[in-house]
Amino acid sequence: MPTFDRQRPCAASLISLVAEVVRLWPFGHRGQFLTTSATSDKLRFSRFRNLNGVGPRGFTLIELLVVVVIIAILVLLLLPAVQSAREAARRMACKNHLRQLTLAVLNYQSTQQVFPPGFVIDPGTSLGTNNGSWSIHGRLLPYLEEGEAYRRVDLSLPWDKQADTGVPTMRVATFLCPSEVNDQVRVHSDGSSKVYPLNYGFNFGTWLVFDPIGDREGDGVFFVNSNLSPARLTDGLSKTMCVTEVKAFTSYYRNGNDPGPAVPTSPAEVAAMVVGAETRLGSKTNDNTGHTEWPDGRVHHSGVTTVFVPNTVVERTYDNQQYDIDFNSRKEGDAVIAPTYAAITARSYHPGLVNAARMDGGVETISNAIKLNVWRALGTRAGGEIAHGSN
Repeated sequence: MPTFDRQRPCAASLISLVAEVVRLWPFGHRGQFLTTSATSDKLRFSRFRNLNGVGPRGFTLIELLVVVVIIAILVLLLLPAVQSAREAARRMACKNHLRQLTLAVLNYQSTQQVFPPGFVIDPGTSLGTNNGSWSIHGRLLPYLEEGEAYRRVDLSLPWDKQADTGVPTMRVATFLCPSEVNDQVRVHSDGSSKVYPLNYGFNFGTWLVFDPIGDREGDGVFFVNSNLSPARLTDGLSKTMCVTEVKAFTSYYRNGNDPGPAVPTSPAEVAAMVVGAETRLGSKTNDNTGHTEWPDGRVHHSGVTTVFVPNTVVERTYDNQQYDIDFNSRKEGDAVIAPTYAAITARSYHPGLVNAARMDGGVETISNAIKLNVWRALGTRAGGEIAHGSN
């Protein structure tokens, strides 16, 4: 996307051209066009001095050129303002999507008495299929005017076994930010459609997402088999994040060694944890599969954690290329013993920020410069922190 700074050299060149044209303007006094004997026989322009009423005044080629150059300069000067207005409109639409999602969560709670679970699995078991549990997004379909899609599927069955319904490949506009550059269906290796991505991840807490054998829960609002009522959010609905932005087709690692309960303190620490883990990244867009399955309830697809502030780059080199990665130590439902820890960073294509919605329906802009302790406080439901704003 062009920016104002990139266009300044071009505008400056055009301005210089105009100055040169004016300097070499071949007119004498009182507007009479001057010619030399060397060129008069080859090219003649008629220009009459209308001050004396001799005849009609025409436009010369140079005059037309000057007008074109001036118009081009004006277009270049206006272009950044137009692009800025478009981005502001996209941010506004993005905020509206977040508000709709949060209102859908509240309507779900009003009907079911609890907030939707992030993932559902029978305790002490593992899933028999790779994609066994529907996401929060899937559970919210009837509250987003997608009732027909909701009626076509069975949330008790794996979503990837219901591909013939057409729902997994359905583009749900509310799940996508207008600024997303890869607004496209994810495909199988044969090129056929598999599933559509998303741009909004629900709050799965700080670091721990799931402990299949213990009684530990993630400290966010949504986690495996969660069934929280508003009373469980003791920090307050207005001080707890519901959902924020993520990028589709994110590079990520999964199913590595148990990193332990200590929350990472730096991107380099997370990058070191992925040694030996499975890769979901590559040079092609479709190789990077994080946040590409809106029906899937796992945190690397439909969630976010607050290990790092928004748009933090977690750099990892793979096959001589640099990637900005997410990390899921063990995908939920994959093992009956190993816990799930995850560093799933909030990201967006809005410069320097992400949009986020709180549990009371309020939507705000979160700067990349937010303090880490404030960001993590927004991610906990009962941490006892005091967070009166995003600063």
